[in-house]
Amino acid sequence: MGIEFFFLILAVFVVAFGIGVVLLNRRKSVGQPSPGRPTPTPPPARPPVAQPEGDTLVAEPEVDSEVDSGVEDEPAVEEEPPAGTLRERLAKARSTFAGAIAGVLGRSAITDESFDDLEEALLRADVGVAIADELLSGLRVKVANKEITEPSDLLDALQAEMTKRLVGSDRSLNFEPFEPGNPNVWMFVGVNGVGKTTTIGKLAKQQVDSGRSVLLAAGDTFRAAAAEQLAAWAERSDVDIVRGADGADPSSVIFDGVEKAAANRVELVMADTAGRLHTKSNLMDELGKVRRVAEKGAGTVTETLLVIDATTGQNGLTQAREFGEVTNVTGVVLTKLDGSAKGGIVFAIETELAIPVKLVGIGETIGDLIDFDPEEFVSALFER
Repeated sequence: MGIEFFFLILAVFVVAFGIGVVLLNRRKSVGQPSPGRPTPTPPPARPPVAQPEGDTLVAEPEVDSEVDSGVEDEPAVEEEPPAGTLRERLAKARSTFAGAIAGVLGRSAITDESFDDLEEALLRADVGVAIADELLSGLRVKVANKEITEPSDLLDALQAEMTKRLVGSDRSLNFEPFEPGNPNVWMFVGVNGVGKTTTIGKLAKQQVDSGRSVLLAAGDTFRAAAAEQLAAWAERSDVDIVRGADGADPSSVIFDGVEKAAANRVELVMADTAGRLHTKSNLMDELGKVRRVAEKGAGTVTETLLVIDATTGQNGLTQAREFGEVTNVTGVVLTKLDGSAKGGIVFAIETELAIPVKLVGIGETIGDLIDFDPEEFVSALFER
């Protein structure tokens, strides 16, 4: 028993010694790089931030993030808008006529196909069926009488006739000489989504830059983001704004705006109006009321501008007719003309309703709301 017990103790000792050697080797290998793998470089220590004395909090650096403000169709505003002309921005509309021009000039003589090409281009540009027929009928007579014989002359004659239909209208914005306590009031009407509120903001900035004092009245109380959007433009233009609670009576908001402008000797009130109510009749009744109330106070409505999205085409003519019956529209602002091939709606509006297009939107910056130049507009369409 003595010898057996001795060998048992010896065996336990050998096993324990072996386990100890293994553990020791593992501990020595911890933190050593594996063969062929580079040793990672620890990051540099961050220097401590000096804290001011007292309980002042140190602001963390600002991080850019996108925030949903609820403002609809609010474009970025550039303080120095890029230079651009109506001609340069009408590339899409010009492409509508490009095929017709190529077709006419590609023939050695004027044929029925020449007139087919021109008619298609006019209709695609939303000039309207009636006006397209009038324009081309007169040219057909001249061709039949040999007054026009060359394809290029046919294009020149059509361009001249289209220009003739647009020139001569008074496109200036009506502004009566200012009398203290009697501000001019410009009303803006139009359906939702056409860029009405944005148009007001751009035009307000332009009027301020020209030296006029301006106040904005947020009469579109039915669209949740309308007042916030207009307030943002007022801040950019450094002008005052009058707004009411959501769902408030639009007429009362505009009336308050006119009275405040009169009291503060402000020259111009620019009034936004609702673009949508529960039914069309409600909308028109409300707009009629707005105009009546706006003229009951100290101000005088000298301009009622209908804002139309150029991409709506002939629907814009219907809008102009309906709004004109209720609010005595004095001019049209045609927006999004740079992205539309439907600029021909200006011919329908001016020919059928005798309402001048006064301003056009050809981009998103403040400088992209410009006076409408009919000669430049037609010339751009026929550029060869």
